[in-house]
Amino acid sequence: MATLTELNFYPIKSCGAIALQQATLTPAGLMHDSIHDREWMVVDMQGNFITQREHPALARITPRIDGGRLKLRAPGMLELEIPLDLPDPEHAPTVTVRVWDDTLSAYDCDAVTARWFSQALAVPCRLVRFHPHASRVTNTRWTADADVPALFSDGYPFLLISQASLADLNQKLAAQGRAPLPMNRFRPNLVIDGITAFEEDFIEILHIGEAGLKPVKPCARCPIPSIDQATGIVGDDPLDILRSYRANPKVDGGITFGMNVTLQQGDGQSVHIGQEIDITLAF
Repeated sequence: MATLTELNFYPIKSCGAIALQQATLTPAGLMHDSIHDREWMVVDMQGNFITQREHPALARITPRIDGGRLKLRAPGMLELEIPLDLPDPEHAPTVTVRVWDDTLSAYDCDAVTARWFSQALAVPCRLVRFHPHASRVTNTRWTADADVPALFSDGYPFLLISQASLADLNQKLAAQGRAPLPMNRFRPNLVIDGITAFEEDFIEILHIGEAGLKPVKPCARCPIPSIDQATGIVGDDPLDILRSYRANPKVDGGITFGMNVTLQQGDGQSVHIGQEIDITLAF
């Protein structure tokens, strides 16, 4: 029987994760303490999103939620606290931001927060928060034309990887005399055990309790897995190994590892580490 072994929650896009024991499933991704996955995002002064692709130091910004506040740490910085309560949507300042091909309005966090992030990354930038009046959806090509909500994720509400898939990659890295990689290099939300390597590619639907989750699109990888998530230091890129056996014609030959997932049923359902998963394969 497959089991859920990790729940990883990313309050700020491309910053550190919070490892959860329990989380709530929503159509837009994991929710914890009424906060959604990727509810915040760092942008440059023109409103364009910033990620570890260009600024690996984002990995060193580590969040935690405590006492109704999002608390952030980074090397050499005092802790920053951000209230979790939403601003007044009628009066709070907003800014136009861009995530890939999407342009939308977001709350503009205050100048103190902007200075903190600018100092942490050594580049002028600001922190923004998803606006409740904004709308962003996934590419309907992969969701049978359904409008699936997304906040500031790259494109889909959940990313799923099996432990067996990582073990398979690490065996190949070891054969080349290279060090194994931890799962956090691939930044999944959901990690499962008890299936074979890359079996997640062929799942029709997985049920966790009363919730149903459907893998819809293979995740084409960028260079972020080469970044040590503890230090922000760029190292060996595993894409050269993955390229030998994970090029996927479904995404125009992209190198895939993990599956993007949508919630089919169970909005508001709670899931927890160690929970059993019932899997139906697509053949």
